Amino acid sequence: MRAGRRDVPITHPDKLLFPDDGISKADLAAYYRDAAPRMVALVRDRPVSLQRFNAGIGRAGFFQKNVERGAPPWVKRVQVGKRGGSLWHVLANDAATLVWLANQNCITPHVWLSRADRLERPDRMIFDLDPASEDDFALVRRTARELGDILREAGVEPFAMTTGSKGIHVVVALQRRYAFGAVRDAAVAVADELVARRPRELTTEFYKRKRDGRLFVDVNRNAYAATAVPAYAVRPLPGAPVATPLAWDELSDRRLRAQRWTIATVLDRDPDVWAPLRAAARGLPRI
Repeated sequence: MRAGRRDVPITHPDKLLFPDDGISKADLAAYYRDAAPRMVALVRDRPVSLQRFNAGIGRAGFFQKNVERGAPPWVKRVQVGKRGGSLWHVLANDAATLVWLANQNCITPHVWLSRADRLERPDRMIFDLDPASEDDFALVRRTARELGDILREAGVEPFAMTTGSKGIHVVVALQRRYAFGAVRDAAVAVADELVARRPRELTTEFYKRKRDGRLFVDVNRNAYAATAVPAYAVRPLPGAPVATPLAWDELSDRRLRAQRWTIATVLDRDPDVWAPLRAAARGLPRI
């Protein structure tokens, strides 16, 4: 498959990764090739963890972080430290690499909140609004709007995207001046303020058994080596839904659902909806 300036081999292109939908590996690769012009800018230089499904989504998948060998030499990688050693992460810096990832049966690339040249200084803060049930999406939309109000009061600009699974991510662009610990502390303060306004509906409780059906305001992705689903990533669910950037006023649309857009429809949307994200980088939100 031609992707950018390279021809990327696709092995077993007819393998059905989404068997009930007839979506093959070649279809997935073609989607990532076509999504690259808008996706690469959002994932460039971020270490990737591969969520792979070698037998399609009907069977259990697995995560792969270390890609020290086996990748073509043109696939960029970064060596990152971990307890007791180090490992090599892929960097999805061009269309050809996204296609190569699809050929590894990687349906969903998950990326760090920091970039390769300053791994310990994140430039994103993420709030994952995770409902107890997919039927609670009106609550998700309302919570995202209220979280956005708090963030603006705290001096930063919020951006939203559907996760392609159950919820919404609210994202803040940061100047790369803060360690992960400070970023997480600021995110916790914002989340606590949000939950304090509606404690019967919202919680920051990590354990599901203690949430009592409340929406989970998750800030745990704001940590070194933690990953999040990036915009335009495909999710391993029926229909091949896609994590989709939103214009803020779309949060008021009653038709909005976390899985509303798929690989067949998402590229018909405005490609510039998140164009202001990087220029919106500020200091930490102050509660």
